[in-house]
This record gives sequence, C-alpha cells and structure tokens, in this order.
Amino acid sequence: MKKRTRPAFRFAALALAGGLAVSGCSGSSNSGGGEGAAEGEIAISGSSTVEPISVRVGELFAESGGVLPSVEGPGTGDGFKKFCAGETDISDASRAIKDEEKATCEEGGVTYTELRIANDAITVLTNASNDSVQCLTFDDLYGLVGPESEGVKTWSEATAKGATSKLPDAPLEIFAPGTESGTYDSFYELAIKDIADERGIPEDAQIRPDYGGLANDNEIISGLQSVDSSFGWVGFAFAEEATGVREIEVDGGEGCVAPSAETVADGTYPLARPLFIYVNNEKLADTAALSDFVDFYLSDEGMAAVPEVGYVPLTDADLEATRTTWTQAKAGAAKS
Repeated sequence: MKKRTRPAFRFAALALAGGLAVSGCSGSSNSGGGEGAAEGEIAISGSSTVEPISVRVGELFAESGGVLPSVEGPGTGDGFKKFCAGETDISDASRAIKDEEKATCEEGGVTYTELRIANDAITVLTNASNDSVQCLTFDDLYGLVGPESEGVKTWSEATAKGATSKLPDAPLEIFAPGTESGTYDSFYELAIKDIADERGIPEDAQIRPDYGGLANDNEIISGLQSVDSSFGWVGFAFAEEATGVREIEVDGGEGCVAPSAETVADGTYPLARPLFIYVNNEKLADTAALSDFVDFYLSDEGMAAVPEVGYVPLTDADLEATRTTWTQAKAGAAKS
C-alpha cells in the first residue's frame, strides 16, 4: 500500500505550533483552586467527546468551592455556532476551529484562546460477533465511506471504490457521527481527505451522504450492537467503555495498529487527534469566575480528570505549552 503523509503527524505539529493559539488579544501553574473563587455563571457547549472532561472538571471545581458550570455536548460545530454568537464562555472541541468558524467569530466580535487539553483518537468499530475484519487500511476506509462510496451496500463492494483488503461479502450497515460532530470532521481529515485529494475529488467533498448520521455516541454504539456486520466509529474513550462492539486496527501506511493509550500518546495510531477548549477573551476580562475555572481546569487536579474519564493526558511538554498560552491570555485580558 502506498504510504501517505499521515494527518496524525499534522496533529503533532499542531501541538508544537501551539495547538494553542490566541485569537484577537492575546500554563497555568501546577495548582489551581476553586476555593474562594469569584461568583458568576459559566456556560460551556460543544463537542460531545470533550463534554465528559469538562463535566468532571466542573464537578471538581464546584467541590473545591467554585461555580458549577453548565455543560452540554451538541457537537463541535454546533458549539462553535453558539460560541461565535457570544452565547457561551467556553467551547469544547474535538478538532481545531475551521477558517469559516474563525470568520464567524470575527464577525461576531468574539476573540478567543485555544487551549489543547487532552489527546484522543477515533476508534473504528464493528459488531462484537464480526471477526471477518481485523484491520482496515486508509484505502479500505475510503472505499467504505469516502465521497465516492455512495451506494456501496456490502463490505466487498468497497473494492470497486478503492479498498485494497479482502473484505467480506456481507451487508454494510453504517452507524457513525453526523456532520455537526467534530468526530465526523476529524475522521474525514485523518482518514479520507488525502486520498480524496489524490483522486481529484472537490475540496468540499464529505463522507458518503447516504447514511443517517447520528448525533449521539450512545446511538452509534446501539446501532453497531444491533447488526452483525455493522461499521462505524466513535471517540477512543467512548469506545473503550462500550460493550457488544469490537475495535478494528487501522493501517495508515506503517502496518496495523490498535488504538490504546500508548499508541495514541506516541502518535503511532493513525487516527489520533488533540482535544481543545476555546475560551472567550471578552468574557474572560468580564468574569472572574471564568478565569478561576480555566486555572483549575489546567491545574494538576483538573488535568487528573482527563485519564479519570478515559482520555489520554498531554505530555509534560504539551501541557506546559498550554499553560504558557493561558498565562499569556490572562495577561492580555488584564490589559484590555
């Protein structure tokens, strides 16, 4: 199989560049506390993948005397819509903000600080009883769900659309995120886009449109459990807790690799990705509780929530980079 430049390396480069950007204006120390924290309301929306982290950090913050934030997870894209309209203080995201979302925020007068807070991956799944597929190449994934795969009704039919492995002649029932999900966007970017570009597919192409995208990971897992030859994908942490499904290894050009905390952290799993929170700079300047909460989020106590809810912690270097970005953002807000 032809070796391609893996987007997983783009993810590593993003971290070094600071996955960690400050828009408009603009770590925290190793300890952050909610005790004596300022009063106020904190609204968080966005990625359903990041939601469990923010929920747990919020609980710990409240237990230490801080404000209990409201947290919802309609999806990364929907979260940015609210965030760029000034309706939320923090936007959880399972991908970096898109150019068009940046433009919407700019039009809405919203500047922000991007903070990388954890590592995750996309896990490709099938029903637990389906032992006919052990590993899929990027070409296989493209053949199954790429923009040219509309109408493919069996796994084996994907061969005509670019799949390179011997796939079973079994019904292909897809249960996967919808377009509002950051997991949908990340899967396309990591697994599909390079092949689509090589094949001359228009840049605005998406994953095959003829499956019903699901907004909730629980619905995806339920669907996968219901059909023996099912196929789909969810975030790594969610997949690790699921029953009745089986993880499929992925070959991004260097051999089959199973998703694990180790392969996600070291970047050898081809579908690894960073997770972010975006903080509204204007609200940071106006709401002391927001600053206190993000201080706590990036503290050792707050970061302990990442592995507690099943995600992969940042390396020490990446966490330090995030904390440095946050310190600079606070300094910028104090001057405004």
